[in-house]
Amino acid sequence: MTDLWRLPAADLAALIKSKQVSAKEAATAALARLDAVNPKINAVIDHRPEEVLAQADRTDAALARGEDPGPLAGVPVTIKVNVDQAGFATTNGLKLQKDVIAKANNPVVENLVRAGAVLLGRTNTPAVSYRWFTSNLVHGDTKNPRDPSITPGGSSGGAGSATAAGIGHIGHGTDIAGSVRYPAYACGIHGLRPTVGRIPAFNAALPERPIGPQISAVSGPLARTVKDLRLALAAMSARDVRDPWWMPVPLEGPPLPKRVALCVDPDGLNPVPEVQAALRDAAKRLERAGWIVEELKDTPPMQEAAQLQTRLWLGDGYEAQLALAEKEGDPGALACLRGNRAKVHPFDLSQTLTRRATLTREWLMFLEQHPVLLLPVSGELPFPDQFDRKDEASFQRVWHAQLTQIAIPFFGLPGLTVSTGLVGRVPVGVQLVSQRFREDLCLAAGEAIEAGGMPPSPIDPVS
Repeated sequence: MTDLWRLPAADLAALIKSKQVSAKEAATAALARLDAVNPKINAVIDHRPEEVLAQADRTDAALARGEDPGPLAGVPVTIKVNVDQAGFATTNGLKLQKDVIAKANNPVVENLVRAGAVLLGRTNTPAVSYRWFTSNLVHGDTKNPRDPSITPGGSSGGAGSATAAGIGHIGHGTDIAGSVRYPAYACGIHGLRPTVGRIPAFNAALPERPIGPQISAVSGPLARTVKDLRLALAAMSARDVRDPWWMPVPLEGPPLPKRVALCVDPDGLNPVPEVQAALRDAAKRLERAGWIVEELKDTPPMQEAAQLQTRLWLGDGYEAQLALAEKEGDPGALACLRGNRAKVHPFDLSQTLTRRATLTREWLMFLEQHPVLLLPVSGELPFPDQFDRKDEASFQRVWHAQLTQIAIPFFGLPGLTVSTGLVGRVPVGVQLVSQRFREDLCLAAGEAIEAGGMPPSPIDPVS
């Protein structure tokens, strides 16, 4: 069987479990695809073919013994370079960390291994995972396989680019302000930011910043089908005692009516016509699938939430972050920190957390009445690559457009990007948000939208 790298993860796992295809064949196909297209996009910045094949051999051996290797049996997946993978550097896009070698797997990586996945390679990220663009001084620039003139997204830009180009069937990413959802949007695939506490995380190789209660960074999957996101979420969310914020909440909640609230212009975002058209098209797809769609003029506050999330993200330890960025010399990281100084410095943690409790309460009450919310991923189509470094006006334009990506994590809520189409060759899509630990509602609505069509994937990188 040829072109195994084209298959959805769920289909490939079924073939391997039934022994119609070996895990080694799947790994060999994945490595060949990586060799063929990665030089054009620089999405994977580290991989070891002999270890990939050894992982696959272990899966085949387990099957030969009659054992169940797990729901992701033999499926090649990629890991973002900002989380620990034993034996690899946790660089987070920094020259300063190129020799920081992890001794153990991050819980999310360990969960993927336990689920039977084959770890194919490490994917690129901007320095310190600060930006919606993916370039750094240690691994270089990652390109968008659909159009190299536009950003692949960030900070999980390597994961988005690799998955869209058929390098791995699932990409691991992390999301604190859109870092899973935006690369999926920019690369024309799907990406899920789960609820804080759903997927365990811990990096032993680096000093840990707070996870759940402060900056709300979470791991999440990128994939070419919503079904594969379901599969990845189940695998990635298994318990790990190292994360004190992990919660044992079922992946499926009680049934609710199929109702979606549509908000085209949340809190003054003012999206471009192409984004508005994608939202209305997604609403029609939902209605055709039997969902009731109610259009709302606005949501609870998002502008203030985005500003406070930025403060939690960058203001906590701002001077230390700036000193590190200056030592690294990365122009993107410096632009991010210097461009946001007035927003985040000085920093008052108690005041910020108190205000978050009030705003989160308002959002939870809103979602009690509207369990699924359909809204933009970004106010604009994916930006030209490195657009945030063009000038001050461009920097501010980027940060304004990413309102929903920054605000939703402030409340710890799940968010799903569903790719819906192309404007020329530039992807466009929509975002679904739901109550805490109701990723299942986002995914159900996402499947209904996906059924109406999405950009073809995987694709060969274009020049």
